[in-house]
Amino acid sequence: MLLEIDENTDLSRLDVYLSELYEGISRSKIQNAIKSGKVFVNGEVKKPSYFLKDGDKIEFESLIEKSDLKIEPENINIDIVWEDENMAVVNKPSGMLTHPTYIEKSGTLVNALLYRFGQNLSDINGELRRGIVHRLDRNTSGLLMIPKNNKTHLYLAELIKNREITKKYRAILTGNYPAENDVISEPIGRSNSDPKKMAVRPDGRPSVTKLKVLEHFNNDATYVELNLITGRTHQIRVHTSYKHHPIYNDTLYGAPQGKVKTQEQVLQSYFLEFAKPFSSQIIRLEIEPDEKIEKVLKYFRARRV
Repeated sequence: MLLEIDENTDLSRLDVYLSELYEGISRSKIQNAIKSGKVFVNGEVKKPSYFLKDGDKIEFESLIEKSDLKIEPENINIDIVWEDENMAVVNKPSGMLTHPTYIEKSGTLVNALLYRFGQNLSDINGELRRGIVHRLDRNTSGLLMIPKNNKTHLYLAELIKNREITKKYRAILTGNYPAENDVISEPIGRSNSDPKKMAVRPDGRPSVTKLKVLEHFNNDATYVELNLITGRTHQIRVHTSYKHHPIYNDTLYGAPQGKVKTQEQVLQSYFLEFAKPFSSQIIRLEIEPDEKIEKVLKYFRARRV
């Protein structure tokens, strides 16, 4: 397998990066594979602590048995919002993993995609991530682009790298956000306290989120639109938490459990605009608020009357 580190990849230690790729395999096993010369960075053996940089090329044989990589197609209903011969855009529900891990190999979007599209999916990111060029957190719902072939995968990755895709999100934040419009420009990197979290840190990657208030609910909550200028892991969750207004029910990033129970963060990717692959046609897609957002909005609107 060959992977290239670019603008779309969160910089981290080599062993941490591979641990995330092969979630469920112990970090010590991955470190042993690196130390034994099974992993190459730019054609050289590096230490597990090597810090990845833009342009690095990682080459390695699969760290797990091929039999364990088998991902089965599953007849799971998926909402296809738009499709042509090269790609599709799907509406991923909250609670669904984007792709399998070494621990969870069923019930994911990839399982559903394999059933729907068969082998007509890109495989640049390996068997676990067929058709996946970007992803959403498990409990974030909304629009995802799915390349059906490697040429389209590379095309979409280049659009993402060059920030030529408009991605907008809806969210409900805790508390009364003080500005009607805001630009949050804070660098994001791996959290020192928890490797599963990201954090604002001086040596992180430049990260920019534009925020617009849609509706205030006294001092209890704020309904907002968020426009991602960059696309870091957990970017919206990190930036809103840093501003002391974490997303409603996002307990990982400091929000208390709200009175309205939901599957963690109330966050939806609702708008995409991009150039159709190998064409000058502009595709604009927008979906309605999901059940979580509607449920929380209904609660706060009723309290305000």
